[in-house]
Amino acid sequence: MDLPLPVTRLVDELRRLPGIGPKSAQRIAFHLLRGPREDTERLGAAIGTLQEGIRLCSRCNAITDREVCTLCSDPNRSDRLVCVVEEPMNLVAVEKTRDFKGRYHVLHGALSPLQGVGPDELKVEGIIERIRQGGVEEVILATSPTVEGEATAAWLARLLKPLGVKVTRIAMGVPVGSDLEWADEVTIAKALEGRREY
Repeated sequence: MDLPLPVTRLVDELRRLPGIGPKSAQRIAFHLLRGPREDTERLGAAIGTLQEGIRLCSRCNAITDREVCTLCSDPNRSDRLVCVVEEPMNLVAVEKTRDFKGRYHVLHGALSPLQGVGPDELKVEGIIERIRQGGVEEVILATSPTVEGEATAAWLARLLKPLGVKVTRIAMGVPVGSDLEWADEVTIAKALEGRREY
């Protein structure tokens, strides 16, 4: 069925978003068509102004709308502990636990020679500078458990350890609520490697 050009354009743009396939894109487009015009205009305005006023925090590289983000300006957080993540959305995932009370550093990527991402493309200078200024006792490498994430963590560990800071890696393994039967060999190996005393 041929859809009107504005609907087709919207479906095509929605399909470019992560996790949105053709059916989901059509479902969203028709949902927007059924709703009040004000809802569609509000969504369009939010998308249209998304990047206005957005910047990277001057301390940790998180996405913010001010010079220093709320996490870096929070006096209740510890400067002694810094969690390094690949992307801003990883920072959000760690924050959802409500357990981490240190600071962050966002790399904005992971080493990936095949995609042309080398050390110069990652935002690393800020964490090195913070360590050199003193006060940082431990850096937690919370990169993804992928080939790129592991390579990035290993590279960062080699870079940061000589600066006299403790460098740790997040534990990886079997997710809570899952069954060992469905876990792959690498996941089980990582879980055994990261075991702790009970």
